[in-house]
Amino acid sequence: MAHTVKEKKPLLARVRRIQGQAAALERALEQESDCSAVLQQIAAIRGAVNGLMAQVLEGHLREHLATEERTPQERQEDLEQVLSVLRSYLK
Repeated sequence: MAHTVKEKKPLLARVRRIQGQAAALERALEQESDCSAVLQQIAAIRGAVNGLMAQVLEGHLREHLATEERTPQERQEDLEQVLSVLRSYLK
């Protein structure tokens, strides 16, 4: 079973919090809130997305790379996938 399936409930909770933060940012912009409040909300969203990424990435590394059940070739392929995702995430 995939780690995202095993951790479905907490991952969905994180996503729902991010949705709530994005909605709050939208409201702040619509209400022409002070720019410092908008910046604070953007920073909160970024932190929440980073936390979600870290949680999913950790599960992926533990399940796909840190297990002896995978062949060296499978682990190398997984490593390349993770590196590709990280490169695009960090752009």
